[in-house]
Amino acid sequence: MATGKKTGGREKGTPNKVTKELRDKLKAVLADELENLPATLAELEPKTRLELLIKLLPYAMPKVQPLTADYDIFTEAELVWGAHER
Repeated sequence: MATGKKTGGREKGTPNKVTKELRDKLKAVLADELENLPATLAELEPKTRLELLIKLLPYAMPKVQPLTADYDIFTEAELVWGAHER
């Protein structure tokens, strides 16, 4: 086997055929389930429905990052002066 050089097989970045087929089938199953989701949710008990929605929420809405402030950019005088304006 040559060292450092690819001498056969798939080219770099080419997906495995089985992996591609599996992903395609999974996408089809998920698409069907998403269409059935409202009916499925309606059949669940309220507590179970809420638990499921909480688990699905991160996939639909990104988490909000907290705001942070970098106080190192201000001098002490600027920080004290800003506090007196309130």
